[in-house]
Amino acid sequence: MRIDTRGVLLAAAMLLPLGGISFAQEGRMTGIKLDGGKPIQIESDRLEVREADGLALFTGNVSVVQGPTQLRAGQMTVYYNNKGGGSATTGQADIDRLEVSGKVYVKSENQVATGDEGSFDMRTEVLVLTGKEVVLTEGDNVIVGCKLTVQMATGQAQLDGCGGKQTGGRVKMLLNPGSQRR
Repeated sequence: MRIDTRGVLLAAAMLLPLGGISFAQEGRMTGIKLDGGKPIQIESDRLEVREADGLALFTGNVSVVQGPTQLRAGQMTVYYNNKGGGSATTGQADIDRLEVSGKVYVKSENQVATGDEGSFDMRTEVLVLTGKEVVLTEGDNVIVGCKLTVQMATGQAQLDGCGGKQTGGRVKMLLNPGSQRR
């Protein structure tokens, strides 16, 4: 069984804190460049493809890797358009959106993002990572909120506070001078 993993990893990789310090200072994320020629490895305890529903469900210790980019989650659901002959089993699925849940962890190079749930809409190119705490780190620099929304086409990003007592309802940032070497 083969699934069009190019779209799956593209969506998964969008969960990265793509701008690190520049996001904190400018409110923009620069995007990630994926290498279509590099292999993509997806592993999980179980894969269930529901052709009639247009979804592929990866459950249990989900791991997606391409080069230095890694995604780990408890579950990953890939929704695709199965009309017009598209099929997950032939690798021709037209992916609509991707959702991950269960301690989401995304890493690329020296940047890490964590949250409880994430989604990426392939049509609108909007990424949302949510959780009790969404934590973005790059080196010693840390940004904490509860909802990260990224417009991938423009690089515009917004991190919202939690509204609860755990963070006082505010976005928190810790920047360490000298931790970002250029």
